[in-house]
Amino acid sequence: MDRRRTDIGNGLGLPDGRIAPCFPPSRRRKTRTSLSHTQSHTMTTGTSPNSAIAKPKILGIAGWSGSGKTTLLTSLIPLLNASGLRVSTIKHAHHGFDLDHPGKDSWRHREAGAHEVMLMGEARWALLHEPRADEEAPDLDRLVQRMALVDVILVEGFRSYPHPKIEVYRPATGKPPLWPDRRDIVAVAASPFPPETLEGGIHKPCFLPLDDVQAVANWTIGFLSRYVAPA
Repeated sequence: MDRRRTDIGNGLGLPDGRIAPCFPPSRRRKTRTSLSHTQSHTMTTGTSPNSAIAKPKILGIAGWSGSGKTTLLTSLIPLLNASGLRVSTIKHAHHGFDLDHPGKDSWRHREAGAHEVMLMGEARWALLHEPRADEEAPDLDRLVQRMALVDVILVEGFRSYPHPKIEVYRPATGKPPLWPDRRDIVAVAASPFPPETLEGGIHKPCFLPLDDVQAVANWTIGFLSRYVAPA
C-alpha cells in the first residue's frame, strides 16, 4: 500500500512514509461529509441543541501575500455548502475599500453625514458604516456579532487574532512558514511541502495537500465537528 495516500482525512502521507496526525490519537476517526441536525446545531452554537445561546464557528485562512488564501477559501465554500454547512466570510482589507460610487444616492447620503447607510435591492442588501473620527475599528468579535447566524465563518486576514486557522503555505513566496511559532494554526495546506518545514515548532499542526481541495474540505468538516467556539 502506498502510505502517501493513507488516511488523507486525518493527516498527509509524508514522502518518507510517516503520517502527520491532525487530531490526538484518541480523537482520530473517519471524517464524514454530512452532519446530522444535532451536529449542525452544535457546530452553529457551540452548545447543546437546547441552549438559547447561538454562536458560529470561526476558522481563519492565513498566509503570506501571494500564497493563495483567497483561492483556497473560494474553493472550500461550495464544498462546505454541499456538506450541509451554512458558510459566511469576513475579509480584512488592508488598503481600504469603497462599495459605493460618487454621485449615487447612497454616496450622497454618506457625504451628507449619515453614520450608516443601508442599501436594499432585489438581489441583495448591504450596510455601509462610516466610523466617527473618535471611533475605534471594530474587533473580529464585534464584526461577527453583526452577521447573520451560520455554521461557520471563514476569515481571511485578522492574522493576529487567536481563532484557529489554516495556513496556506507556498515556498515560492520566499517567506518562512508561520505555524512553527503559532499554536492557533491548526493545519497547514501547502504545495509542495518541503521536508524541512516539518521540523521544530512549538506544536505540530495537521499537514494537508493544497492541491487536493476535497481533502482540505474533509479535514475542515471534521475539525469543525470537534471544535467548540469559546463562550
